[in-house]
Amino acid sequence: MGRHSLAEEPVPHPLDPPKPQQGRSETTGSHRIVAKKAPRRRIAGWPIAVAGLVVLIVLGVFGWNWADSVLNNRAEAQAASCTGGRSQIRIVVAPQITTPVQAAAARWNSDLTVVHGSCVQVTVETKDSADVLSALTGRASLDSIGGLPDGWIPESSSWSGQLSSAKPDMIGSPPMTIGSFPPADYPFVGLAGASIDDTQQRGTQSFRAFLKEPAQRADFAAAGIRPY
Repeated sequence: MGRHSLAEEPVPHPLDPPKPQQGRSETTGSHRIVAKKAPRRRIAGWPIAVAGLVVLIVLGVFGWNWADSVLNNRAEAQAASCTGGRSQIRIVVAPQITTPVQAAAARWNSDLTVVHGSCVQVTVETKDSADVLSALTGRASLDSIGGLPDGWIPESSSWSGQLSSAKPDMIGSPPMTIGSFPPADYPFVGLAGASIDDTQQRGTQSFRAFLKEPAQRADFAAAGIRPY
């Protein structure tokens, strides 16, 4: 029988590069093994939504301030020119409260206050409450107090109560106490009549509210009257 000679496997030289191990090759034929890509990170949507909301709020505040500024400028321009016309209101008051109400009227007039589209000027006159009540109820002529006033501030609610009982149609707005110095309580009564138009009536009510503001309250306190 013939012998098969086995080829001796060459002994590797120490300086030769190591042979790649089977199953560890980085290539397969002509195709390279490519590692899987890491998944793409998604961007959270809530920061974008919050940023958009902030922008809308800022724009809203800016727009509101701009509109408010425009309206104020228009009101000031209208007041300075009184393009809507002028109207006069006359308030008769008890002697004890004359000083602070006159100071308030001077402040109101210097501001050229516009009511119902018209510059309203306020005149304050001192009248005895008994005389005013007599004229308003017809026991005396209205001419005795200079005609029908737009507003009346007597010393006490008893005077306005008598007017309300005798001539309820002359009450343009319910009495409102603006100060007190016991036993006086100084109700402000808005009056009504053929000679008092809508602008005058509104102006009287606005002036009554004006008397409740801090500067006027300080005037009442300085006169020894407790403001309401």
